[in-house]
Amino acid sequence: MSSRWSRAVTAARHPLAADDRERGANPVELAVMMPLILVLLFASIQVAAVFLARSTALNAAQSGVNAQRTYEAPDGAGVESASRFLRAAGGWLVGWDKAGPTCVTSPTEVTCTVSGRSLSVVPGVDFAIQQTAHGTVERVTPP
Repeated sequence: MSSRWSRAVTAARHPLAADDRERGANPVELAVMMPLILVLLFASIQVAAVFLARSTALNAAQSGVNAQRTYEAPDGAGVESASRFLRAAGGWLVGWDKAGPTCVTSPTEVTCTVSGRSLSVVPGVDFAIQQTAHGTVERVTPP
């Protein structure tokens, strides 16, 4: 009876002892799946960087519109405000200073555009970003 007991204990301790074909399968599965996991991780970080760059560009354009649309705002107030915002926002939008923000003012409307590229998490992968904001010019109208 003791030999039967010892075989049962051994089988309970080593469930794969009877069938060794599965030994080492987990590290192989991990080695196969790890590149896919890393690609998905870096892709999700790159997507987040693109959305942060778009948000930064849009907020800078809105800041430029808000500065330029005020009553009797000096020329260049919108561009200066958008540039100040982008300098303070960090490096999420890359290359914005090459072309710089642009603001076009008509008698009734202001349009500011900010362009750049997203921060690259994956080498060689970046996206062009361009955001535009519009607003009406504050002015005195007859009653």
